[in-house]
Amino acid sequence: MTCITTTSIAEAPTGPTVPLPPRLLVLFITGRRRSGRWLANALAADKGCAIELDEVQGTAAGLAQLGERAYDAVLVAHEPGALDALELVEGYRAGGADEAIIVLGEQSEQEMAALCYEVGADGYLCVPTATTRALLWMLARAVRFRGLLRENQRLSRLETERLQREHDEADQLLRQQRAILCNLEELRRPAAPPQAKDPSAPEPFALPEELVRHYRDLLRAYVIMGSGTLTDELNRLAALLADAGLSAGQAMYLHLRAVEELIRGLGTRSTRHVMTRADLLVLELIVHLAEEYRRRYWRRLHPPRQLVLPGFF
Repeated sequence: MTCITTTSIAEAPTGPTVPLPPRLLVLFITGRRRSGRWLANALAADKGCAIELDEVQGTAAGLAQLGERAYDAVLVAHEPGALDALELVEGYRAGGADEAIIVLGEQSEQEMAALCYEVGADGYLCVPTATTRALLWMLARAVRFRGLLRENQRLSRLETERLQREHDEADQLLRQQRAILCNLEELRRPAAPPQAKDPSAPEPFALPEELVRHYRDLLRAYVIMGSGTLTDELNRLAALLADAGLSAGQAMYLHLRAVEELIRGLGTRSTRHVMTRADLLVLELIVHLAEEYRRRYWRRLHPPRQLVLPGFF
């Protein structure tokens, strides 16, 4: 394999936006044809980045070395007939490896670069036409990319776990609220000897499906628009519930039905915003319903009276 051309510090542009890393631990996997001493000499001649280079021969030795030590990057010599870098990289990625991998070969980049990317390599360098500084920058960019990829995967796992916790908390809160309603309903019932529960008996808070759909649509609008925007709709709903003689527990059950269906429709999306807005909505609904019953009770205690016109007795 032809040696990489060295580049002096004076020839390289100064002041890069993202500098080279100060130090990299690199594994070089070679074939039997040629030692990697030429690469170590080339890297040592360029002081842009301190490279600690370990060299092994063959696929089996390379994989064994990777299991013993954590490397920042891996260089693989592509030597047709002696070491197929494409097969090595593909098998390495299939095994879950996430280190940066650069393939070095004597074929042109037009011939090999796309093939290397397809098997999971981070780059290909044609040794006869490359410089040491080009190799260093390719290594640095590949290492940085792999670090960002690992960080992104870590954050994605944390986000998935956070969303799952939110769903679990929402389910637990809804179960607790439903249990409170069931306890209240038991207290409202007259004392009776215990009986076996009839599975065909209707729910204690059975409600018309049209009413559930209407409240679900109201809840969706409230989640988007927020408090104070649906006052008229809540007043009309409270009057409708009062006309039907629904209790606060039945109104709360109506709310739970709609929230449960809405939460199921969220899939893996966050539930925190929905649950916060839903709590505000049911609070407004109960306040409107209580005020509606208060007004009706007041009118019953103080019914309208026919006033006598002046001059009539």
